[in-house]
Amino acid sequence: MSLAGKTLFISGGSRGIGLAIALRAARDGANIVIAAKTSDPDPRLDGTIHTAAAAIEAAGGKALPLIVDIRDDERVKAAVEEAVAAFGGIDILINNASAIRLTGTLETPVKRYDLMHGVNGRGTFVCSQACLPYLLKAENPHILTMSPPLLQDPKWFARWPTYAIAKYTMSLFTLAHAAEFREQGIAVNSLWPRTSIATAAVANEIGGEAMMNASRKPEIMADAAYWILTQKAKRVSGNFFIDDEVLIAAGIRDLAHYDVVPGAKLQADFFVEALPGMLPSA
Repeated sequence: MSLAGKTLFISGGSRGIGLAIALRAARDGANIVIAAKTSDPDPRLDGTIHTAAAAIEAAGGKALPLIVDIRDDERVKAAVEEAVAAFGGIDILINNASAIRLTGTLETPVKRYDLMHGVNGRGTFVCSQACLPYLLKAENPHILTMSPPLLQDPKWFARWPTYAIAKYTMSLFTLAHAAEFREQGIAVNSLWPRTSIATAAVANEIGGEAMMNASRKPEIMADAAYWILTQKAKRVSGNFFIDDEVLIAAGIRDLAHYDVVPGAKLQADFFVEALPGMLPSA
């Protein structure tokens, strides 16, 4: 199955994993709605919705760059209507936008708590609610959320409880919406990386250059997402996928070309166990 002619609504798609997924879909000739906040260049961040749109068009897709704060439900509804007017519908929602702060309870300002829960949990709900009326009309509808497997091990919550709970809220919506819309044929899944991924969040908020060098490229998430999104929706729903497991199941054995630094020991991401030879998750 191809994504040619399919319309993807991607939150936070101006860089990183969201942009990588957009570019992979664009190679099939997909329509990509970039719903993100970065319209003007920021010295701390690579790219804007406009540079992302140019890259998507160059890759063979069609792009609609929209300035969207996904916490604003009215703006999200308007953006969805703009997308439908431009492309005729929505086939796929990628809940990619996320906020992070790795601090404990006493060190987390309430404003930062509100930001993480507003973007992560509320944003996932708002984008899903706005896109669902059109997904229900689509031929092979998918919702794919960048969030971790649902586990109850306290070790994943102890150091950064606010961030962990905000990300798990996204995963809870995968569990809930997969069940709620199973009979209507909408695939609802989550995807999470085995290792840290070389993104602005890793560079600026988490581990800097050392962790970037122990990371994989965003393209591994894009290729895993592509496999999920090209499956029949009624057969693939309610899953919490890990990127390398998806690719191995798809017959890809050599993952070394995804490494930022060839041969470097990789850093396991949060909320997943390290494989032998990897640095354990913090």
